[in-house]
Amino acid sequence: MNMLVIDQSSTEKKIIKKILKGDHESFEVIIESYKKLVYHIVFRMIYNDADREDICQDVFIKVYQNLSTFQFRSKFSTWISRIAYNTCLNHLAKRSPQLMDDIIKSETNWDDLLKSDISPLKIVEKRDLKYRLEKEIAKLPVRYRTLLSLYHLDGLTYQEIGDVMDLPEGTIKSYLFRARKYLKSLLQENYQLEEIS
Repeated sequence: MNMLVIDQSSTEKKIIKKILKGDHESFEVIIESYKKLVYHIVFRMIYNDADREDICQDVFIKVYQNLSTFQFRSKFSTWISRIAYNTCLNHLAKRSPQLMDDIIKSETNWDDLLKSDISPLKIVEKRDLKYRLEKEIAKLPVRYRTLLSLYHLDGLTYQEIGDVMDLPEGTIKSYLFRARKYLKSLLQENYQLEEIS
């Protein structure tokens, strides 16, 4: 089945109405459209791979079960992000801290890199830098990790992040500033500046 990704401006309401009328296959369009967003939130907050997969599935189950409560007062992506964020917080409240071995995972797509014109040395350097950044981001408090992900990876605005995390926009700006500053200090503490430039 060839699925289309949702055009957020016009078809979202139509797809949601179709799902609410019993068209369960249309929910796959929602999953395809928002799985990357959910993935980013869950993977920034949760370290254990098995837990991550379960939580991503749980998020979409909750989205499906609560779809009738969505009032179109905010962006649909913000609503889904909030469900993902709260699901992760609930999971973290029940679990003990994860071991560092669970934290660092490489997501490099080697096939794509090898097909490109990038030199092998650049590929290794890029992977090493990504590994170092991931390692240091993993040391940040969960709130800071989530903020960096929502803002830099998912492109949410301060207001949208505030809606997801239930915080005022000014607090989001302040936390994001602190998260960047904290990350920079970790990088400077653990690596020579020329290593991360």
